[in-house]
Amino acid sequence: MFGYTKGIARGMAVRARIAAYKVCGDNGQCNSVDILSGMDQAIKDGVHIMCISIGLPAGPYLTDLITIDAYFATRQGVLVCFAGGNSGPTKSTVANVAPWGLTVAAGTIDRDFPAYAILGNKHRFSGEGLYNGPRLGSKPLSLIYHKGKNSSSNYCLEGTLEPELVRGKVVVCDSSGGGQTEKGLIVQKAGGAAMILVVNAVVKVWDTQFLLTPGMVVGKKEGDLVKDYIKSVTNPTVIIGFGGTAEGARPAPVVGAFSSRGPNSITPEILKPDILAPGVNILAAYSEAVTPKGLKYVIISGTSMACPHVSGVVTLLKAAHPNWSPSALKSAIMTTAYTYDNTNSPITDEVTAQSSNPWAYGSGHIDPKKAFSPGLVYDNSNEDYITFWCSLGYSLREVRAIVDDPNVTCSTKFNDPGELNYPSFSVLFTNKTTVKYTRELTNVGVAKSTYKVAVSVPPTVTVTVTPSVLEFKKLGDKQKYAITFVANKNVKPISDAEFGSVVWSYQQYKVRSPIAFTWK
Repeated sequence: MFGYTKGIARGMAVRARIAAYKVCGDNGQCNSVDILSGMDQAIKDGVHIMCISIGLPAGPYLTDLITIDAYFATRQGVLVCFAGGNSGPTKSTVANVAPWGLTVAAGTIDRDFPAYAILGNKHRFSGEGLYNGPRLGSKPLSLIYHKGKNSSSNYCLEGTLEPELVRGKVVVCDSSGGGQTEKGLIVQKAGGAAMILVVNAVVKVWDTQFLLTPGMVVGKKEGDLVKDYIKSVTNPTVIIGFGGTAEGARPAPVVGAFSSRGPNSITPEILKPDILAPGVNILAAYSEAVTPKGLKYVIISGTSMACPHVSGVVTLLKAAHPNWSPSALKSAIMTTAYTYDNTNSPITDEVTAQSSNPWAYGSGHIDPKKAFSPGLVYDNSNEDYITFWCSLGYSLREVRAIVDDPNVTCSTKFNDPGELNYPSFSVLFTNKTTVKYTRELTNVGVAKSTYKVAVSVPPTVTVTVTPSVLEFKKLGDKQKYAITFVANKNVKPISDAEFGSVVWSYQQYKVRSPIAFTWK
């Protein structure tokens, strides 16, 4: 793409057959009725995996047609993978939160597109940049942080830049409002020579489809230094250069700043998102009809890029284990995920550069190889999901309509939705100090295996698992365990939420489930 990311690439499941359904209009509108129609047709066509890279706002399950149809797909043996949404880092923004869907968050990869800037005071700093047009040369250019007549001019929005002030200069733009490519074109239209875009994140990521104007993105720290420099001199200048494509240039994965976060706003007892996958600066095939110069590939960021990665891995997993249910496939993906980056440090957040948590990455980053042999899985039947529906406070008439079964009685209900046999835990101490759940594990590893449990939790919580050892005699064996969470009265939580994990281990198998604890 413009000379970047040269090399040979392949998809996740190269021999899979892809059925594509148009469910969004040319104006970008994605109406529920159209998505529903596409999903119904896909089910009729016999697809095995459904990838929906559309982050619709989370709403009550009863009125969410996509959630209800995803349930029907699951009942037909189809695993539905959802994009978690791009409304991060605000809490409770994660979309597509129903427990039968696999909700995907977006993380970085270690590929970099380095750019650098040298200020007139000889201070040099690095950033990210995608540009392959005529270079700016080694001659310093005037630098401006435009605070003109319009109060929004520093955001480089349409009609806010004054050409007589920015012409021939490198313009510093703040990131709010509008996309990076859009801002670059506005700078170019006003006569600017280049753009330095300042983002609020600590980690610098250039997440754009294509850039037609010379420019680079920098983090807030570097942006503040540039702005201070501009204020301190009469004629600020800068030299900008580009370094192409660099592999292995950064710690990865890092949770993308835009990736939507938990907790789950509809059923907070179900931890969402479920999994983290590559979704930042992804080289993706694109329609030549709408790209400049007829490009066949562009660089895109979003959970819409992460979701297809997971869908591809699930496709391979389904091919290897054709008899596994959607919930078994989902469990294998979740319980084998990792929570450390390529420097063996905890996965960090792009916004803070500090350790992230399951509200951002779910169970962790997807590990395709380990997912093929998870050892144990948390499985669910249609009856389990009907019990879940019956536990949401809907009338019997409504539940019968949702599940399309007039004989449902709702005689069995969960005390709360967290009792579903889910591969993760979200424990709410909002109106009680003790929460107890039962889980069931199915052996898909080896016969005659003995798993032992290990729990890691903050000092604010005491956890008891009974039994602490599970013995499986043959493949397909099922064993239950009870897990009790008690909020310690004498230890106050540092924040409204803390996190831990429970791991069942036998030889090479480590079946890990994240735990989120919430007090408010």
